[in-house]
Amino acid sequence: LLGILVAPLLVEVLFFRWSPDKQAITITLVRILFPMTGVLVISAWALTILNSHRRFFISYVAPVLWNVSMIAAMVGGFMYLDLGERDLVVALGWGALVGGALQLMFQVPFVLKYRTGLRISVGRHVEGLKEAIQNFIPVVTARGVINLSGWLDLFLAALLVDGAVAVLGYAQAFYMLPISLFGISVAASELPELSRMRVEEEQVLASRVSTALRRVSFFVIPSAAVYLVLGDVVVAAVFQTGAFGSVETLVTWGVLGAYAIGLPASASSRVLSSAFYALRDTKTPAKIAYIRIVVSIVIGLLLMIPLDDLGFVQLRLGAAGLALGASAGAWLEYVLLRRSLRVMIGAHGPGSSAVLRVMLAATLAVGSGVLLQLNLPVAHPIVLGLAILIPAGLVYVATAAFLGEKLSDRVRR
Repeated sequence: LLGILVAPLLVEVLFFRWSPDKQAITITLVRILFPMTGVLVISAWALTILNSHRRFFISYVAPVLWNVSMIAAMVGGFMYLDLGERDLVVALGWGALVGGALQLMFQVPFVLKYRTGLRISVGRHVEGLKEAIQNFIPVVTARGVINLSGWLDLFLAALLVDGAVAVLGYAQAFYMLPISLFGISVAASELPELSRMRVEEEQVLASRVSTALRRVSFFVIPSAAVYLVLGDVVVAAVFQTGAFGSVETLVTWGVLGAYAIGLPASASSRVLSSAFYALRDTKTPAKIAYIRIVVSIVIGLLLMIPLDDLGFVQLRLGAAGLALGASAGAWLEYVLLRRSLRVMIGAHGPGSSAVLRVMLAATLAVGSGVLLQLNLPVAHPIVLGLAILIPAGLVYVATAAFLGEKLSDRVRR
């Protein structure tokens, strides 16, 4: 309720350079999305209950309803209600709210199987409440550092030329995809298992963390390679239509490539943070997350103005400077987390041989994609994207399997 009431003030402070029209629609969206956030918080609670009982499939199928609801709102508004661009954005917001409610409703029956007699309480003596409150800010900081860093990047991008916020937002959408699909999902599935282990089982913990890091690397390293080398193909396939032309595609690719440099570190850090939580240490990841944010902002500020003045075709690359700052902060966070965790559980990591195999396979895959890009005839961006990315993906899986990467065999099967 507070968020709904202060929405105008928030928008005016955060996006003061926007036109009154833009601010008005943003206020409407904020007032819709605050209740959605509340629903999703309860849904996240349900997700943790299901995860703790190893019901991962239910946890990660439920969000599909959220996405389907948003897609249905957009398609329905455009095709059947003939809504304009402004009304479509509002429809998307309502779709997100309804989708959040559907997501929670889908989870509740499964949660009740494990939590019979569930009742709401405002008592202060509930078991674990004090510990949860103490851990709240450190965990939110460490878990949400990527989102917080992205939000700060958007705020700084608002100080740049028109279009910088939009370009950064497009690039962040791609950047978050592999982190959500692989980094966060692997971390979420590992946390219950790691939590069941004793601190004394250092070798078992280290082995489990190393396996999780290898799984993340297998998917995230090729994702980063594609974003760096074939990012124009990816961006064009998704966004290039109407007012979003080839120039916007190139600039978004530049920002996405800068984010891609830190992608493996950001995704792997989610696993490392989960290891700390399993060891009941929430403060170390939080402290390191604060350092990451500061470093990201400082480097981003130092780079965004020079790159914005440098210029690139018709748009400027100040947003890429912010993305480079985020990548530098991500790698620093990864190194500090690894170093701190080594003190607690000993040597761990994805393994240099496994990383080299994945990097070689990713290099050959994107190389094949570049060859296809240079030789295929001009076609619609979506058609071209499929014609390049699908074969490149197959080359990656086949090459990784040939090089002895066991996870590749599982994916192929």
